[in-house]
Parts: sequence; structure tokens; C-alpha cells
Amino acid sequence: MPTNSTVGRGEKVASLVARQIVRNIVDADLTVGSPMEPEAVMLDRFGVSRASLREALRILETHGLITIKPGPGGGPSVADVDSGDFARMATLFFQVLHVRFREVVEARLIIEPVMAGLAATRHDPELEDRLMEIVGRGDEADADGEWIAASHEFHTMVLSMSGNSLLNLIGKALKDIYTDRVAGLTFPAADRQHVRKVHREIAQAIASGDAQVAETLMREHMIEYASSVEERHPGLMDEIVDWR
Repeated sequence: MPTNSTVGRGEKVASLVARQIVRNIVDADLTVGSPMEPEAVMLDRFGVSRASLREALRILETHGLITIKPGPGGGPSVADVDSGDFARMATLFFQVLHVRFREVVEARLIIEPVMAGLAATRHDPELEDRLMEIVGRGDEADADGEWIAASHEFHTMVLSMSGNSLLNLIGKALKDIYTDRVAGLTFPAADRQHVRKVHREIAQAIASGDAQVAETLMREHMIEYASSVEERHPGLMDEIVDWR
């Protein structure tokens, strides 16, 4: 429960309560969709005003950690936290710091090859089978929407296979930011066969446990794609990443 001495050090009551709620969620190992304690119980637990408690809940809702259903039978519940929530928060800082889209691309060029290498080192047969299934769907994808979805799914899966949850979160967030800004752009269908070939080669390197080859192939692939974006949409690269 927040104390006057703690508040006196400059931290708002609502922020302290929000942090405690997160601790409770983690300690109780609450799953997505789990309802949280009723307002009356939390007011008694934390010993704060209704206004402070509701502000704490709004903080968590804004960051995507909980959802709040209004009306009778509603209330807060645990949300399905994902990289998109982290990406949205990150773009707020990116915009204030004048981070340009080019820098997001450069960060992906550094992170994703490393994570492809980690995926190969981890060498999880079950995940590798799923990756090959995604590659197969990419081979069969014909319509633009199907192709784009399969391509994004491939990169998401590789990031998920690294075994490092922090890198996974950061890598996926950067991919989400990138994808959001190129989603409306078109790329020649003629390039798809080459991309299919590269995706399969990366997947095979990961499946064979060859970290060096997987990392090299992913780096070359990301450089090619970044060059394609810059060539066809040069103005995008120097845009400041805005908060979305």
C-alpha cells in the first residue's frame, strides 16, 4: 500500500498503485482475460481514493496491460500484451527524439540477422517445423494479401525462435513499426520468387543448426529489402517515426 513517505519522494499515488497491480498480476500468474479484483476490494487493499485507483487503471489500460469493460458485470481484466503495445509506446519516444524511419530499418538490419543465428543455435525441431510450414504457405501465396501475410509471418516466427524474450519483444516491435508504415506500399510481384527462395534457404539453415549461414542470409535479405524500400519510396526513409 502506498505510504505518505513514498508519495513525498515525488511519485504519484496512481503510479505506485499501478506498479503494485502489475506485481499482483505477475505474482498470481493471471492469464489473458482473467478478471481482476473488484474496485471495492482494490480500494481496501491499497487504501487510496477511488480517483487514484481509477487513474492507476487508466495508466495500465493506456499501456495495453489491461482492458476495462464498462457497465454492470464489467471491470478490468488482464489483456493480451504483445509487441504492438510495446511498439506504440516506443513510437511516442521515437517521435519526440526525432527518430527517422531509416534508423528503424538500420536497427532491424542489426537485430534480425543475430536472432536468426540464435534460432539456429537453439535448434528447436518443433519450431523449425512450424517455420517450414510458413515457408510453404509463402510458396503457395498468390494474392497480394496472402503473400504479405506469409512474409510477415515468416519474420515474426524467426524472431520468436531466438529463445531470448527481450530481443523477441524488441525485434517484433521494430517489425511492427516497420510493417505499419510500409503496409500500403506495393512491391513488384516479380520479386516474390526470389524472396521465397531466400526464405526457404534461411529456414533450412536454421533447421540444420548453421547459425553463421542463417545470420548471413538474413542480413543479406534485410539489406535487399531495405534497398528496395529506399529505391521505390525514398521519402519514407527520412520521415520521423510518429506516435501511432
